[in-house]
Amino acid sequence: MLVILKIVKDLIKHDKRFSVGLFVILIVLSLAILSFFSPYGPTVRRVVSRNLLPSFEHPLGTNSLGQDIFWKLTYAIRNSLILGILVSLISRIIATANGLLSGYVGGTTDRILSTITGSFIVIPRLPILILLSFSLRERMSILTLVIILAVLDWAWPSKRYRAQVLSLREREFTYTAVFSGMNTFKVVFKEHFLFLIPYMMADLISGFLWAIAMEITLSILGLSALATPTIGTMIYWANYHQALLRGVWWWISPPIIIAVLTVVALYMLSSSISEYLDPRTRLQRIGVKA
Repeated sequence: MLVILKIVKDLIKHDKRFSVGLFVILIVLSLAILSFFSPYGPTVRRVVSRNLLPSFEHPLGTNSLGQDIFWKLTYAIRNSLILGILVSLISRIIATANGLLSGYVGGTTDRILSTITGSFIVIPRLPILILLSFSLRERMSILTLVIILAVLDWAWPSKRYRAQVLSLREREFTYTAVFSGMNTFKVVFKEHFLFLIPYMMADLISGFLWAIAMEITLSILGLSALATPTIGTMIYWANYHQALLRGVWWWISPPIIIAVLTVVALYMLSSSISEYLDPRTRLQRIGVKA
């Protein structure tokens, strides 16, 4: 935890992109928290007058279903963030366990795990995702979508973690740990895992970004859990009810704006952390020429 706090503090101090991205994400999180104070349920209809323009009473107006768009958006943001967090955590847990064991144990175990990892890397994720979502569209739920996305997003991080562990395995502290009687589990998760934490930070954010982007894509195509409010399903239902053609622009605009801001902010966070971990950019920050 101290390592993470140090990295965040350093990034805020030296990288404006990280500060801006963090600020936007905090605003988005605040909107998600507001959903717990909503006077309306997430799926109820006809609770307010329809198609009202934004006003003091309804900051983002109302839609054709008689829903307050602001409060609907808070639920959508909350569900999208929960989905992104779950996908990112599950996929990175799989990636970490696989990368650590594959890199340290080696031999047959490494060959088997590397083959499995390589198979998932070469799979075209978007076509497979669309195919699975189409096949399961009648039974699609947020949990099902989380599992599908997590299964498709662990391979690349796992490959990076394996490469790191292969290097750590030859370090002197690893030999010392082995000679002191530590078993494989303790060496891997007590000695090597700590070195992966900074890289996991960047990967968690990139996985979070990918999950939200894929959910929005599938929802717009009508292949997500459409009954659950998310940023993507808000856009889908606004299109379904022809919000733009009917002049109800305030129905479709908020989720699109939030989607763009969230994706851009997450990209800024991910890229700034990745550059921070790159030795060349770290040397440039302290004034040393490569």
